Amino acid sequence: MNQYLRFALLATLPVLAAGCTSTTGRTPIDVTRYHLGQAMERTTVTIMPMSGAMDVSAEYRVYADAVQAELNRLGYVPATSDRPAGYIASVSFTRSTRGVIQDRPPVSVGLGGGSFGGGRGGGVGLGGGVSFGLGKGKQHEILVSQLWVQLRRRAGESVIWEGRAETTGVGVKDNQPAATAQRLAAALFKDFPGESGITITVK
Repeated sequence: MNQYLRFALLATLPVLAAGCTSTTGRTPIDVTRYHLGQAMERTTVTIMPMSGAMDVSAEYRVYADAVQAELNRLGYVPATSDRPAGYIASVSFTRSTRGVIQDRPPVSVGLGGGSFGGGRGGGVGLGGGVSFGLGKGKQHEILVSQLWVQLRRRAGESVIWEGRAETTGVGVKDNQPAATAQRLAAALFKDFPGESGITITVK
């Protein structure tokens, strides 16, 4: 390959790579549920941390409240001293990093279209020009957020339903705890109890 043409092709790679880092809209949520196919009466429920999963932090309360809101919508009401819990909903959440992506460089310059000389009477045409990125684009962390809920009968402690919802967000804007918790909980309890053992994608 002519050395000038090779140079032109290599110069376009940063531009193409930068274009791949752009993200638009909310990322989908993968949801998997398991249950025994038994009827689950709508009764009282208590939300609590999954055993050994976490301390009761402020962020846990955000996820627990999101789960409680979805259970309320389905007809499960909070237990009280006068109405003991018929079910216990154990809640766990995790957030882990999957690396970073980088924005398009903030400044770019272009080389106008033309021809590089290739010897006597020859040349290589580069119509349209080639752009080069200058500077370093801002980096954004890729975070994976997961919500896991087990629903079990208070009498006998047997798990009758469990589910997990997971999504990936880029940067601070896509990873606000309250918004992420609400989205994960809504997806997890969509069409409750859902089809057992099947992973669905909720957009």
